[in-house]
Amino acid sequence: MKSNKLILFLAGICLALTSCNDFLDRLPDDRAELNSLDKVAKFLSSAYGTHSNAFVHEYASDNVTFNGISYDTQPNQEQVYMWKDVTSEGNDDPRSLWSDNYSAVAAANIALEAIDQFLAEGASLEQVNGLRAEALLCRAWAMFRLANVFCMAYNPSHPEYLGLPYPKVAGVEYFERGTLAELYNNINEDIEAALPILSETHMTQPKFHFNYRAAYAFAARFNLFYLNFDKAIEYATKAIGSDPTPVLRKWSQYSSLGAVDLANEFVKSGEASNFMLQTAYSIYGRSLYTSPYSRYAHSYNVISGYETLNAKSIWGSGTSNTALLLSAKQYGSTTQARFPRITEFFEYVDKVGRTGYPHIVEVPFTSGETLLVRAEAYALKNDSINAIKDMQYWLSTTCNTASRYYPILSGSSIVKFMESLGYAETIPEGDLQRSTRKKLTPQGFTIDADGSIQESIVNLILHMRRIETLHTGLRFNDIKRYGITYSHPHSNNPRPKEGDPEVFVPGDLRGAIQIPTAVVNAGVAANPR
Repeated sequence: MKSNKLILFLAGICLALTSCNDFLDRLPDDRAELNSLDKVAKFLSSAYGTHSNAFVHEYASDNVTFNGISYDTQPNQEQVYMWKDVTSEGNDDPRSLWSDNYSAVAAANIALEAIDQFLAEGASLEQVNGLRAEALLCRAWAMFRLANVFCMAYNPSHPEYLGLPYPKVAGVEYFERGTLAELYNNINEDIEAALPILSETHMTQPKFHFNYRAAYAFAARFNLFYLNFDKAIEYATKAIGSDPTPVLRKWSQYSSLGAVDLANEFVKSGEASNFMLQTAYSIYGRSLYTSPYSRYAHSYNVISGYETLNAKSIWGSGTSNTALLLSAKQYGSTTQARFPRITEFFEYVDKVGRTGYPHIVEVPFTSGETLLVRAEAYALKNDSINAIKDMQYWLSTTCNTASRYYPILSGSSIVKFMESLGYAETIPEGDLQRSTRKKLTPQGFTIDADGSIQESIVNLILHMRRIETLHTGLRFNDIKRYGITYSHPHSNNPRPKEGDPEVFVPGDLRGAIQIPTAVVNAGVAANPR
């Protein structure tokens, strides 16, 4: 049996993006001739994307602000910040994200086709089930990443929301987008088909694949976004256990580390809290702290000081009057304060000429984020007892438990604290009008009224998620899901008014990043504006 279809075929869609003649003239590597199950296992490494959503999502979110026109910016950074169509075509831009993830889907489909051929020739289910599960999860993961970038948040109240082409057969062209509900249903089908047949036996480096914990962490996050809260809880528990303490990151062990060492330790495969690692071609690591990207950034005095790591929260504020261990681990400048969970690893092609490829290493699934998925799902089910229990687990390793600021949570203490904060103003006239407490307009689901136990708990969980996922881009997904209104000033002129392009509103269609022009020209429907 032999299969020699190409990963770079991209199910017909990538053909609209670039000339693929060279790709069709030769096999990308010897693994593309899939004449053994071992080669299928190796080939599946091609079903993991090599580009990151983080740049696009982070600069579109409320984790960055305007530092002044005297600071430099890059065209794609400014376009993302302003929620405009991105015209550049670099590694971090929508065109690369589209082609990269559809390339991963194509590889998964080629692997699935090969597996079916092996079965037809007498291979047993025991031999192929683990490979099939990984291929299905890779396809679902690539499509979920595409959905998070190019689609709205899942909302059953809006059946008109567009989905994306979902290729399931290698080499067959798909141009119809269908609905977002259909897209999520396809992702769900792949996940549900994969989970019962999961296996790690074919994986030589499980942390770079959908190992058991990573698979269930993915399933938990997907089901949270899909509004299946019971499944989110069930799958998160399979990933982290009822008591997640053994797999949570012990932030106290990072206290003595500087920026470089912390960044290296954070992405170690031996770290129990890291469920899966992915590398990406990206300049995002340098954009967090270098001057060409400093006009729009996570600023120390403004965003950190009033909304993220140093902001007033239930564990204190600042760097000294707080129990939060991460608050003392910011590096850079007042305009570009970064927590070094993402940094650049440069691959030299020519050390003399100093040329090569910038990379980042991402941790798409961690125990901490999965724990907060479960806490949020409990909260949305109005199970405050279990939600608070999980929130306390998160605090137990993220904060200094010996600090006098370390909080012991209860429903009443959370409500009391939240009532002490004002809601953040959409267009703050001054930084004191910023806050970690946000007005929530959930998309497709409901929560109790402002000031209720449920709303207060959810707001605190969202702030915990904002801390846990800082710089990863996940915040923008939370903004879309909860319809959080915020503004992006972009000049030294007077503050913008409500309704100006700088204001992002609930259900804002610009939350679905515009798909690449070449793809639209090939016949795929553009996102409405």
